[in-house]
Amino acid sequence: MQLIGNNAPTALRSWLSPPVVFSAFFVLLGAPGTLLLRLYFVHGGRRLWLSTLIQVSGWPLLLPPLCLSVLLRGRAADEHLLPRRLTSAVAILGVAFVVACFAYSLGSQAVPLSTSSLLQAIQLTSTAFSAFLFAGLRFTPFSVNAIVLLTVGSAVLGVGPSSERTAGEGSSAYWTGFFECMASAALLGFVLPLVEVAMSKYGRRSGGGGAAAREAPPSYATVMQIQVVMGVTGTAVCLIGMAIAEDFQAMPREAAMFGLGETSYYVVLIFGAVSFQLFNLGTMGLIICSSSLLAGIMVALVLPLSEVLAVIFLREKFDGVKGIALVLSLWGFVSYLYGEREHKKVAEGNADMKSLTCPLVATC
Repeated sequence: MQLIGNNAPTALRSWLSPPVVFSAFFVLLGAPGTLLLRLYFVHGGRRLWLSTLIQVSGWPLLLPPLCLSVLLRGRAADEHLLPRRLTSAVAILGVAFVVACFAYSLGSQAVPLSTSSLLQAIQLTSTAFSAFLFAGLRFTPFSVNAIVLLTVGSAVLGVGPSSERTAGEGSSAYWTGFFECMASAALLGFVLPLVEVAMSKYGRRSGGGGAAAREAPPSYATVMQIQVVMGVTGTAVCLIGMAIAEDFQAMPREAAMFGLGETSYYVVLIFGAVSFQLFNLGTMGLIICSSSLLAGIMVALVLPLSEVLAVIFLREKFDGVKGIALVLSLWGFVSYLYGEREHKKVAEGNADMKSLTCPLVATC
């Protein structure tokens, strides 16, 4: 893969760097968020803008570490704030991100968690296509194989039996939710590479610092700032939607009628927001510190965990159709990871040859 403005050696060094490992860990920690969102709908939750707010409103958790980072940097803190153009671009992408979250909430009402999670695999296809158009992604036989397998895995769910549908929902509701989840995944796959492009284009301040400073990898404070900007934008959109839909007035009534009890209602909302914030922070960290395609891979890797959680805690059915889809998805993940490993070996070999034949160029 190739980012605009980045070179291959930088990408290779960031493949297993500590920020990338931490980000992947955050993504896995945030996996229960989809389970809590589904729990909200299963036990009587119906407010779409509130469920969308759960997915984007955890950004205040990042304010304490950000404030600490500013205090530690002292007078140099201003140099590490986001440039204005990057802030504006991320804010616009935050609106697109909250639209994707709203579409996911729509689909989650009518489609079981195990099905909606597997449908998110199409997000990787959308990410790869958008990264090819905007971020200079170069396809390999392994990445193409992974994309095909993931797409087929999602399409297999379309022939699932009627027993897969949520109890009390008709066929039209199921198929509406099915395509709403697909639309959410496609839009999310469009947003991720654009964050990568925005960071590459506007993330470096002009002038000063020398070549070493310009090529230095972004700090995790930058990742948190970007996540805060997207979170603030998404929260503002959700609050406006909640006000129009009168969700604030409906919340006390909905909590009183919640199937697990009023206290559990608020616990689900709070822990759902925390889980989604960990998930979003990890995803953003992978984009900024590595690439949008790696972020898409990690997002897809939480599918097996979502499947297990849905079967254990929500007692959802896991039949042969979903099993085939899951196997195809995992096969695609393994194919991609193997291809990246081989590509890294070739790139490192080419770098070594260049250093031997032209030491001056390698040094520069």
